[in-house]
Amino acid sequence: MDCQAEVRDFLRTRRDRITPQDVGIIGGGNRRVPGLRREEVAFLAGVSVDYYARLERGNLAGVSDEVLGAIAVVLRLDEAEVDHLHDLARAAHPVPARTRKTHAGHSLRPSLQRFLDSMTESAAWIRNERGDFIAGNALGRAVYAPIMEDPASQGGNNALFAFLSPAARNYYRDWEIGADDIVATLRLAAGRNPRDKALSDLIGELVTRSDEFNRRWASHNVRFHRTGVKRINHPLVGDLDLTYEGMHLPDDPGWTLFGFTAEIGSHSEERLRLLGSLSSTGAISGERNTQLRS
Repeated sequence: MDCQAEVRDFLRTRRDRITPQDVGIIGGGNRRVPGLRREEVAFLAGVSVDYYARLERGNLAGVSDEVLGAIAVVLRLDEAEVDHLHDLARAAHPVPARTRKTHAGHSLRPSLQRFLDSMTESAAWIRNERGDFIAGNALGRAVYAPIMEDPASQGGNNALFAFLSPAARNYYRDWEIGADDIVATLRLAAGRNPRDKALSDLIGELVTRSDEFNRRWASHNVRFHRTGVKRINHPLVGDLDLTYEGMHLPDDPGWTLFGFTAEIGSHSEERLRLLGSLSSTGAISGERNTQLRS
């Protein structure tokens, strides 16, 4: 990843969306930029124009947390965007960061699989930052089966499925929203791990093969994926409205555990139970063991 280009385009796109009126600037005559000017951001953040211009050219080396915080306030960055800005600054720092634990060559802990299997009323699975399916309980694998079985997913990658499979728009009833979320979370992961070759390769493949992905990638939006509702159309049981909660696994950096539940007494709850019954009888081909992806 070109870190300087990432910084430049992220700050520029954030600046473009803030109008002068948003920050109390009245008038100003004809403007050639859609949002704030660089000198206006610099003034409001309390830094010189030359210094802010250097930052927006992509040079964040040595910038202090205080300056980043001031810029974040001016540009009205949300929590995910603030984290992303700090990640980009860390990537630009000349001092090598502490080596980050990875899962290359590691296997899923049996205790973690037992924990997943103990969850019988909800669909649960673990994914990494690239969107690869790592492991799940029986109901989680049943819900995810259409993705894992689709050749486009290359074994269970949700981003590849969403953007490269014709079946994705039928499976995800809110495909546009889901597509936005996938790209925003991948952008966040790329800022945090700019030297992750597998992640870069995935993004490169999607940028090359999908205009929908490429258009969203150019927006530089970032987003946390912690809680929300997934509306899917499962080929075996029909429409499911599932609320999810995402939980990071501290001893497994980059892995997130997702639990999906249906509202009590709803049609989705009935259909989720039916899917669980089909899963227990082995009627779903997605129940086969999947290979752990690092």
